[in-house]
Order: sequence, then structure tokens, then C-alpha cells
Amino acid sequence: MSESTTNGSSANGNGAADSSGAARSFALEQLYIKDLSFESPNAPQVFQQAGIEPETELNIRNAHQVLDNQRYEVVLHLRIHSQQNDNTIFLIELEQAGVFKVEGYSDEQTTVLLGTQCPATLFPYARETVSGLVGKGGFPPLILQPINFEALFARAREQQQQQDAQA
Repeated sequence: MSESTTNGSSANGNGAADSSGAARSFALEQLYIKDLSFESPNAPQVFQQAGIEPETELNIRNAHQVLDNQRYEVVLHLRIHSQQNDNTIFLIELEQAGVFKVEGYSDEQTTVLLGTQCPATLFPYARETVSGLVGKGGFPPLILQPINFEALFARAREQQQQQDAQA
């Protein structure tokens, strides 16, 4: 994903024109898997069982770090645990990462981009990795449903504000 504007001729991330005249860009420069783990501790016995209807839990979070004044590493952490009763069918831990160039945005706009657009850009790659990995583990591919990162970001920000108010 790339957006480039100059001289305020395009809308900013909030839909308003940028009057500063500064060039803006938002681009994925590098995509990579930072960490990946797949466990199926009950194989091959799990393949012998008929009628398994496992419960699958997805935990997702993202984090970022500044690499320089325009580049950020964003890491999307996924933990997927599939189990039947107390028996683990499989467990996946994935850190899908990318280096993003974010230039010409205000601090607030940059924070929003890092918390919404960057993980949304990484998620399809993580989803593909998970589906293929589960299939290679001997199970039917797992298709993760799309995620609304803007809603997750808004909820996390609201929770942080509530915690700050209580402190």
C-alpha cells in the first residue's frame, strides 16, 4: 500500500486536505515473518479420532518500534489454539512483521496508521501463512475471518483512557 501526496493536493488520513505542503507517504518497504511456531502435541492420535469439533481461539495484538524518524517496524502477533476439551489439537504462534515508511503525517495520524493500516496490511499475509501451516500440519486449512483493526484500535484506545482516568 502506498500513498504519496505533495503540496496538499490530496486528502490526508482524516479526509481533510493537508495544508502544510509537506510530502506524505505511507508504504510497506519490507515484509517478513519474525517468529513462527506450530505444535501438534497429540499427533498422530488426533488423526485417529472421529467427529472432532475443536474450539479454536484467536488472540491478536500488534506492536511497533521506531527504526528511524520515518520508518517503523510493526509486528502483528497471532496466537491460535485449537483444542477438544483439554487436549490441544494444534497451537500456532506467528509474528508477521513489516517495515513501514510513514512520512509527512502528524504524530496523531502516524499513531492511527501504525495501529490500524499497518496491521491491516500485514493480516492477509498472516492469514495465508496460518492456512498453509495448518494444512501442512495435516488438518483442514483454517480460514481466519477479516478483522476490523480500526474498531480494535478504537477499543484499545478507549480502555487506555479509562485506565489513565482511574490512575
